[in-house]
Parts: sequence; C-alpha cells; structure tokens
Amino acid sequence: MKKGFTLVELLIVLAVIAALMAVATPMALNAVRTAKASQVGQNLNALKSAVEQYVYTEKKVPKSINDLKDYVTNFDTIKDTYKLRYKDFDTNDGQAVIVIVYNAKDVTPTAVANQYTLAGTITRTSIYSSGDNANFVDTYLPGATVTVMKWW
Repeated sequence: MKKGFTLVELLIVLAVIAALMAVATPMALNAVRTAKASQVGQNLNALKSAVEQYVYTEKKVPKSINDLKDYVTNFDTIKDTYKLRYKDFDTNDGQAVIVIVYNAKDVTPTAVANQYTLAGTITRTSIYSSGDNANFVDTYLPGATVTVMKWW
C-alpha cells in the first residue's frame, strides 16, 4: 500500500484554507482601515493642540504646517500629509480659525470622525486658494477646525 494523500483529500484541504482566507481577509483589511483612521484622528488631535500652543506661545497664527515643527513630536512623519489653512485674528472678536486637513485619500472623513469626535469633513477647495490647484474636482477630506481667541 502506498503512503500519501489522494487528490480528493488535497482538494478538501485547499477548499478549507480558501474558506478561511475568505473570512479572515476582509476582517484584516477592516482592522487596517480602522487603525489608519485612528492614527489620523490622533494626529489631528496632536496638531490641534500644537496650533493652540503655537498661538498662545508665539502670539500669532501659524501660516503653514511647518510652523508647528517644534510643537509636534512626530512632525517629520506627518508634515507631508497634513495641510493648514487659516483666517487671521478678527479685529472685532479677536478670534482666529485654523483648519487642519489630512490631505491623503487613504481614509474617509467618516472613519476618522468615528475615531475622533472633533474631526469633520473638509473640502479640498477650502484648503487651497483659487490659484493653487484650480483644475481639481472637489474632494472631501478628514480634518479639524481650531478656533483660538486672542488674549493679549
């Protein structure tokens, strides 16, 4: 008698492995998407805090994401994927509005909002002036809005 597996036994094993992969793969991909959304939410929170620290320390509004270099510990890893737009201090109420946007398209605004409650949906046109990138279709990106008050 020969020792070994029959073709039917091998096909059954392959079918079981394929069924397990069909169940496990979507769950793994969903975990990766959730982790990415959580990371973006944490970075938005860190950048929000950095904006507040910058304003209250420097007594001015950050003009670009590069102004926050000394206020965020992981700045070198996030500087290219986040954009910053601002509206300087209003002379009437002393408020300034800064919008921080995650400018990559690998996570949805809804997924980030599920991980970080202060996140919202920002349109791509809100982070560029009309001349910067005038030929693109409006895209919705995750972001956060920071309102700071002039106290000095």
